[in-house]
Amino acid sequence: MRVAVLALGSRGDTQPSAALALELARRGHAATLVAAARYAALAGPGVRLAPLSVDPVAVLDSDEGRAWLDGGPLGFVRGLRTVVEPLAARLVAEVDAACAGADLVLAPALGAFGRHLRERHGVPYRILQFQPSEPTGEFPNPLLPLATLGRLGNRACYALVERLGWLVLGRMVNRLRAEVLGLGPLRGSPFAADRRERVPVLCGVSPLVVPRPRDWPGHVHLTGYWRLPGRDVPPEVADFLAAGPPPVFVGFGSMPCPERTAEEVVAGLRLAGLRGIVQGLPVEAGDDVLPVGEVAHDRLFPRVAAVVHHGGAGTTGTALAAGVPSVVCPFFSDQPFWGRRVAALGAGPAPLPARRLGRRELARRLLAVPEHRERAAGLGRRLRVENGVRTAVDLIER
Repeated sequence: MRVAVLALGSRGDTQPSAALALELARRGHAATLVAAARYAALAGPGVRLAPLSVDPVAVLDSDEGRAWLDGGPLGFVRGLRTVVEPLAARLVAEVDAACAGADLVLAPALGAFGRHLRERHGVPYRILQFQPSEPTGEFPNPLLPLATLGRLGNRACYALVERLGWLVLGRMVNRLRAEVLGLGPLRGSPFAADRRERVPVLCGVSPLVVPRPRDWPGHVHLTGYWRLPGRDVPPEVADFLAAGPPPVFVGFGSMPCPERTAEEVVAGLRLAGLRGIVQGLPVEAGDDVLPVGEVAHDRLFPRVAAVVHHGGAGTTGTALAAGVPSVVCPFFSDQPFWGRRVAALGAGPAPLPARRLGRRELARRLLAVPEHRERAAGLGRRLRVENGVRTAVDLIER
């Protein structure tokens, strides 16, 4: 079977998709990973890479990209048109070419690429989710920073979020369908259409972290995390780890941080009497602080005392599987949802919203980390037994 696996975001979105592609290749399928060229190294043995020329890191590092991420939830939606639309035609054309000969497409819900490609090429598709986005009465849409709206409100808010998203992006989507793919317009939300047709959904989250909602339909599958083993840590990181007690890892992915954030992080670590490995912030190296670039989280996290992060779905899952406590500092999107889940599981203290991140608040949470070590370690042991990739590919083959 020829399977195209779409990975349309940053590294956190690409690694789980690469893990699926690798398992498909191991089982003898012709797997193609459709991802940004900068992530070519993530395409494992037997996996063909179809490189996309749109570089998500370059987009986010631009002035427009930083303003986009710094605009909060409403600014993020509005900025999609400003930042993404100028690149969208090229991206859609490249994805279309990469998937033209596939027997099956695995595509994230974002952009409804699976539906467009089915209409264009007659190829079936499955939907990939990195957070539980199927409507349920048990919790609100993870994109909303709310703990609950009650069962009726929880369920209703999924449709509201989708309709607002389609209101903002529908015109752009239909223009691209016509100009790039030669397709007619969609008359309503593609997400609602997917549910009516019961298109299978694979959600790469563990039921140990988010118990499967009782009101989910049978075509929605909670498989467990899709983990891709990384390379060992660089020598300078190994040396720093060996030079003292386990440090704290601090990294906020691609989130825009004010200049003071680096200063507050280092001061908070020192207030708590802890060493730190800091990723993506302009800090000076010292005996107690090591700045790093790209590093395999799955290899590093089991060797640290705690992980301070933004609450991205991938980083959260990796930290939980490592069995170490998390201090989640959410910015927006689904990050508050993951911060609440970490606290509810006893794997970390209450979230510290990024807008309130200061040295005293950070030190207070870091000093509370020992209270969560036992629960975090126990959850990590159970998560490491799971094989979400195998479960997902079993479902794909069936």
